This record gives sequence, structure tokens and C-alpha cells, in this order.
Amino acid sequence: MNSTPLAGPDGIDVILGHDEKRTEHERRHFLTRELIARRFGVTHRDIKLRRQPPGPFGYRSHLYAAVGGDEIPVSIKAASRGDVTVVALADLAVPIGLDVRPNQLDDADIAEIRRHSHLLPDTSERAMREHWTRALAVREADGRGLRVQLEHVILDPVSSTGWAPDRRVHYRLVDLSRDRWTVTLAYGGGPR
Repeated sequence: MNSTPLAGPDGIDVILGHDEKRTEHERRHFLTRELIARRFGVTHRDIKLRRQPPGPFGYRSHLYAAVGGDEIPVSIKAASRGDVTVVALADLAVPIGLDVRPNQLDDADIAEIRRHSHLLPDTSERAMREHWTRALAVREADGRGLRVQLEHVILDPVSSTGWAPDRRVHYRLVDLSRDRWTVTLAYGGGPR
């Protein structure tokens, strides 16, 4: 698998990987092990990963990691699109969210963005893609998933901060785009 560490903010490790022969699940696990091995100085074999059990309203895909039988107190988030996966690792106290999109959106993506955003009809495809990845990353960091409508996510005028209007918590936004992929990380959780 080809993987590339991305320059996340202090305390947050981020890696991007692509491999058309591996499934999304396999990429997520490989990249998560890679980040944990680097951060904690262990080998891939030392790391055990498990997924969060299904809840009453469907499957949650949060990963938990253990080394030597002890669970590691980290938050692990991942986003995938096509044959690309991005994984971020942070302390449990730091909420994080990720999104990844190809630089060339297809017609279905453009229609979905227009349907769920407040962007003007003449907005460029690049501006739509960047807005969309930021809104999705904020929703992921918020932790409530689909209960937060994307059209309700608010971004500040320069798109460096985002939040859901019913909570007094903001998330800083970082562009980690690489090659042909737009990657956004939302993190933090301070009051606004």
C-alpha cells in the first residue's frame, strides 16, 4: 500500500493511503496500525484493533486499539473515497473529523452539494468541493453523524472554523489536500 503522512496540527497524526487491491476496511486497519506504530514505537503485530459494536440505530465504524492487551486512549477517525483512505489519530479529549474527495467531482456529487448547501448557483466546482469537505469534517467531529443536517453546518467567512448552530462548540479546519485529493481535518472543540 502506498501511504503518505500528512502534516496535521500538533498532537494529531494523519496519513493518506491508496491501494485499489485492498478494501476500505483493509486500508483503514493498515493505516491505523501505521499511525499507532509510529506514535507508540511498536510493531504492527503488537496492535490489536476492534470495531465498535452495532448500536440500536445501525452500525458505527469507530475503531479502538490495544497494545499488549491495554486499550490505547486515542480517537481514531477515517474517511474513504474510491481507493483512497485517510486516517487521523488524536488524544481522546480532542474531537476530530475527516473528509476526502477527488479533485474532480462527478455529477452526482455536484447535485448533492447543491441540494444540501447554501452556495450560489455560479459557485466554482473547487469552492463547492472545499465547502463540502469542510462541512462533512465538522459533522464528523461533532459526533452526532446524520442527525446534523449538512445544510445547517456553518463555516466562518474564511472557512477556517465550523460549527453546528445548536451547540456552542467550534472546530478548526485544516486543509491537508494532496495530489488529486481534497482532504479536510476538523478538530478542537472550544467554545465559540
